[in-house]
Amino acid sequence: MTSFLKSSTKWRLIPLFAASGRVQMAIDRWLLEQHSSGLHPSTLRFYTWSPAAISLGYHQHKYPEAWQYLTWQGKPVDLVRRPTGGRAVLHQGDLTYAVITSGLTGSRTQVYQQICEFLIQGWRSLGGELHYGNAGRGYIHNSNCFGTATSADLVLADGTKLIGSAQLFYKGAVLQHGSIRLEPDTELFTEVFGTKAEPIVPMATRGECLRVMVAEALMKAAISCFDMHFEVQPLSLSEWAAIDSMLTP
Repeated sequence: MTSFLKSSTKWRLIPLFAASGRVQMAIDRWLLEQHSSGLHPSTLRFYTWSPAAISLGYHQHKYPEAWQYLTWQGKPVDLVRRPTGGRAVLHQGDLTYAVITSGLTGSRTQVYQQICEFLIQGWRSLGGELHYGNAGRGYIHNSNCFGTATSADLVLADGTKLIGSAQLFYKGAVLQHGSIRLEPDTELFTEVFGTKAEPIVPMATRGECLRVMVAEALMKAAISCFDMHFEVQPLSLSEWAAIDSMLTP
C-alpha cells in the first residue's frame, strides 16, 4: 500500500489503558480537536472500557429501555454516546483502537480503507485474514453495530464481523475508532441484542495478555502502513485536566 502520509512522519502512541466510556470518548474528541487546530500530532491509541458499556452512535436516539438497567459482574453497564456515527456497540471483552490524523483524500469509504489497512495487516501477522463487509444501508434498521458488516467493517473468512469502525471529520482532521471483538461474553451479548454472539477465532492467549498482543501487532503494522514512527507518550496531568473539563456538565 502507498502511504498517504509524508515519509518518516512522527505520530504519538498513547499506551493502552482502561477507563469509563465517558472518559474514553472525551479523550478521542479532545485529541481530534487538538489535532485539527495544529496543536497535536497524529495519534494512535488502544483502550478498553471499564466498566462494560454500550456506546451509541451520535445520531442513534432509539434503543431498548432495558439497556439503561443492565448489569455485568455486579456493576451497571454504562450507556455512552460516541462522537462518531453508526449503531450500538457492546464494549466488553473487546479492544478499541483510535486513529486521529489528517491529510487524507478520497471518499469516506476510501478514507476508511486507507486507515483500515493497518488492521488487516496486523491481524494477518497474528495468523488471520480480514475482508471488508458488503452490507448496504440496511444497517440503519439494526440497533446492533455487529449485526451487519458494511464496506467500512472488517470480517473474518466465515463472514463473522470482527472490527466495526466509525468516523468523525472535523476541520480537516479525522477521528476513526473501532471495536475489535476478542472475548465477548455470550450471555451479556444475548441479553443486550437478543441474539447469540458469533464465535471469534480462538487464541491461546487470553485476557489482558491477548489485548496487549493484538495492540502490539497492530502498532507494528501501523508503522509500516503509515510510514511513520511513534513517540510513546501517556497523557500528561495538564492534558487530563483539559479532558476532565470536557466532562463537566
